[in-house]
Amino acid sequence: MFSSFKRALLFSLSSCFVIAAAQANVVVVLNSRDATVTLLDQQKYTEVGKIDVGKEPHHLMATPDNKSLIVASSVGNELIFLDPKTGQLQRKLKDILDPYQIGFSPDQKWFVSNSLRLDRVDLYKYDGSNMTLAKRVPLPKTPSHMAFTADSSTVFITQQGSDQVSAIDLASGTVKWTIPVGKLPAGIVMTPDDKYLLVGIMSSDYVEVIDWRAKKTVKKIKAGEGTHNFRALGDKRHLFVSNRVSNTINIIDMQTLENVGTINVPGGPDDMEITDDGKTMWATLRWIKKVAVIDIPSRKVTKLIPVGRSPHGIYFANHAPRQ
Repeated sequence: MFSSFKRALLFSLSSCFVIAAAQANVVVVLNSRDATVTLLDQQKYTEVGKIDVGKEPHHLMATPDNKSLIVASSVGNELIFLDPKTGQLQRKLKDILDPYQIGFSPDQKWFVSNSLRLDRVDLYKYDGSNMTLAKRVPLPKTPSHMAFTADSSTVFITQQGSDQVSAIDLASGTVKWTIPVGKLPAGIVMTPDDKYLLVGIMSSDYVEVIDWRAKKTVKKIKAGEGTHNFRALGDKRHLFVSNRVSNTINIIDMQTLENVGTINVPGGPDDMEITDDGKTMWATLRWIKKVAVIDIPSRKVTKLIPVGRSPHGIYFANHAPRQ
């Protein structure tokens, strides 16, 4: 199976990716227990700056126009906007209550914020610059990660405390359905064909495959213990899933829905980012205050870079596509 992955990867490298810019961008790492952001030089693998932010920054994402990088400070109750290439502070948006995980709908008309501590999902209308609160949707317990349908009609939310996935209609702000899944569901992603939801089951060792139209689980893909979060390679086929407990990252073929490879990454791998040439992965290691640099073709860790306590989200501007 891995040979087919390797052939597809080589094809992707030659035909699907844009060559990286000569000037390196900074790597932005969120240190959730230190309330800081570490900035790393992407070429020299050294720290070039540190920014104090609100308590417990967990997740981050770029605005649709890629002009800002939003850091969600969950306990700080604010969004911090950084320059995505340099990491310099642009502005802060206060009174965004408990933004744990954040996301923009594919049509860029909705901004969604999961409030893990407050057991709700906040829906904002987005006009390209401003966010206007449209509705707060109670969703017990501990709403965590999110994924959208391609038509931007629905957002799916994992609920770690109730072992469920819920579908929310964005236009009406109502819960369409809720179904049970494995214990402690975390990361969730939609396959490129908009057919299946893949859910990382954090208390176990598998990825749950959901036919969201039929509202049922159709498969469980064996992964590693502590299956947590996802990052697509960018070739619309291969997907990486981190396993915090087993200290591995698995490779999932989204067409065959099979596990086709394993990378050993000690230290509790969590969030991942991939360079736009598809060759290198950067992964935060939650338990050892480091970031791992991984050579994807050889599946080897090549660098370990010290950062802050409990590093979580990671980003750089010259990244591979998200699917």
